[in-house]
Amino acid sequence: MTLAVAEPSSDCPLCPRLVAFREEQRAAHPDWFNAPVPSFGDPDAWLAIVGLAPGMQGANRTGRPFTGDRSGPLLYETLLKLGLASGEYLAAPDDGLTLNGAIIVNAVRCLPPQNKPTPEEMRTCRPFLERDLETLPRLRVVLALGQIAHQAAVKALGGRLPKAPFGHGNVHRMPSGMLLLDSYHCSRYNQNTGVLTAEMLEAVFAQAIELSADPR
Repeated sequence: MTLAVAEPSSDCPLCPRLVAFREEQRAAHPDWFNAPVPSFGDPDAWLAIVGLAPGMQGANRTGRPFTGDRSGPLLYETLLKLGLASGEYLAAPDDGLTLNGAIIVNAVRCLPPQNKPTPEEMRTCRPFLERDLETLPRLRVVLALGQIAHQAAVKALGGRLPKAPFGHGNVHRMPSGMLLLDSYHCSRYNQNTGVLTAEMLEAVFAQAIELSADPR
């Protein structure tokens, strides 16, 4: 399920460079999703997982975050193992997978060239992230995947970057009382180089579950 109230339109015009790139992909791959990728998960989530942006072969193709690229299996298998997802991950948006108490949102909703959004594109898309987080009535923990997603989450939650340095397993209490937890991104590069292992990702999600009981 998505938070439709917080999502940009399929032809969102706000970022000219991303719009032009979207049109290129629509011409090259007319059967792909090729639109701002909506959030995915439980509308009553206590945990929001913040990614950076759709991947070319992943969400931009399939329309679901972390679905169809090489980062998806590790993320979804971890969620399944810890009871935060149900079903089976088959790398397709119609595989029946559901999230339990968790939702995945991206800091930038459209595919950026070379997977690198500009600072201006991050700022322009931030209101959608802010509204996503505000729309979740039971949200207690935000888990940022990677440093750029961390920066977007800090700003969306009203924090200040100098007071919230990124680091795997770092926890930051935001001005609202929300807890922000950091993780290295589950990219294939990080997996291949050992920056992030399956055990490390499982541990940080277990940490999120522990933090959810924080009385604030």
